[in-house]
Amino acid sequence: MREYKQFYINGEWVDPTTPNEFDVINPATEEVCAHISLGSEDDVNKAVAAAKAAFESFSRTSVQERIELLESCVATYQKYYADIAEAIRLEMGAPASLAMTAQAYTGQGHLEEAARVLKDFQFIEDRGEHRIIKEPIGVCGLITPWNWPVNQIACKVAPALAVGCTM
Repeated sequence: MREYKQFYINGEWVDPTTPNEFDVINPATEEVCAHISLGSEDDVNKAVAAAKAAFESFSRTSVQERIELLESCVATYQKYYADIAEAIRLEMGAPASLAMTAQAYTGQGHLEEAARVLKDFQFIEDRGEHRIIKEPIGVCGLITPWNWPVNQIACKVAPALAVGCTM
């Protein structure tokens, strides 16, 4: 049984402030496939505070550093690709072939595309007498739906990382 009962906040795995366990049900079998912890308002506040603190330095990273970070994310994603596909299969009740070739792949694709686009993205644009400067906006709160879970996470995380925002 998979157990995911901690949150990654401020660079470390931490227990929830208030334990609130939840069973993840495989919709294909109606069996419990994992146990997770649900976050509380206090957990969210801690994560936002950590993201705010990290924003000051992360927003100043160079484009090259963010490209390297995204490429590192792709390499790590590829290393755990089969595990990611299996987790999707169980959580979504999806056929293994769909989880492997479509659902898991789209997450990797978003990371790769963000790195590719970032290489030529113009953060400063002159328009006549005006100059437009595109810069990190701050902490991003990323809310994702249940369907296509990795896709929805990656298509929000990758652009945020690419432009220098924290989450």
